[in-house]
Amino acid sequence: MKKVGFVYDDIFLRHEMPDNHPESSKRLIKILDTLKISDIWDKLVHIKPRRANEEDILKVHTKDYFNNIKLFTGYYDPDTYVSKDSFEAATFAAGSVIEAIEKCKKGTIERAFCAVRPPGHHAEANRAMGFCILNNIAVGARYAQKIGYKKVFIIDFDVHHGNGTQHIFEEDDTVFYFSTHQSPHYPGTGLDSEKGKGKGKGFTYNIPMKHGSGDKDYFSAYNSVLPDLIRNFSPDIILISAGYDIHANDPLSGINVSNEGIRNIVRGIISCPDTAKNYSLPYIFSLEGGYNLAALSESVLITIVELLKD
Repeated sequence: MKKVGFVYDDIFLRHEMPDNHPESSKRLIKILDTLKISDIWDKLVHIKPRRANEEDILKVHTKDYFNNIKLFTGYYDPDTYVSKDSFEAATFAAGSVIEAIEKCKKGTIERAFCAVRPPGHHAEANRAMGFCILNNIAVGARYAQKIGYKKVFIIDFDVHHGNGTQHIFEEDDTVFYFSTHQSPHYPGTGLDSEKGKGKGKGFTYNIPMKHGSGDKDYFSAYNSVLPDLIRNFSPDIILISAGYDIHANDPLSGINVSNEGIRNIVRGIISCPDTAKNYSLPYIFSLEGGYNLAALSESVLITIVELLKD
């Protein structure tokens, strides 16, 4: 059985949303309730996150944005609400990915699931958007490189394209960004023609999914396309933006992935060949979307069950 970290703190419940906002604290409460009554709760290494510091955040976000958002409250855009504790929660969400990476580097764990909010993959270098304040995975990727993981592969299976993550790394040949997402759909980015720019050209790979796509389409992406990309890039660590709004029961999605489809996506990711490095790659999953509470919590449970397997 793999040593799997579960990174969580109650700080994430203090990121308060207006009534009826889909990105509510109920999401994490339901995940925790589901995991605690399962037989895997005691098999996990329970980890408290650190706060991402300004230095690590500024490797991804601009100084002007950082100074603005840490004092901002209210609607930053029509979707993204910032309460008085939201920035604090966001620093711990990014810090969760950092802490998981640090624990992998030290050998305390081999894989991790970060149960965080606010999510991150829409956050651009200079602005919040799409429920996201800091780009958790992007901050984690730069931290991973700081401590010796030179080549980072990012996988994003949220129903919405991770525009922020793609744009932050699109000119970088040391970070590969792979995304499957509904298209056309918010935020309107992620065409298959978007492959990176400059020295980063060829290190972005998008698979737009049509409305109504389901298990078969995702199985192909994660079991036929992804393994060769990972093998060719030969990463040192894999970070995953885990968005469960691809589930058939999700209210914000036109994608029809079942519980078994979620299982096959996770299996496809963690069974990808470890290339010539001849050791098991660290895998860090960080929660993004997922707005049907039952589907979300079941999907996270399925994910962690798979992560625990040798």
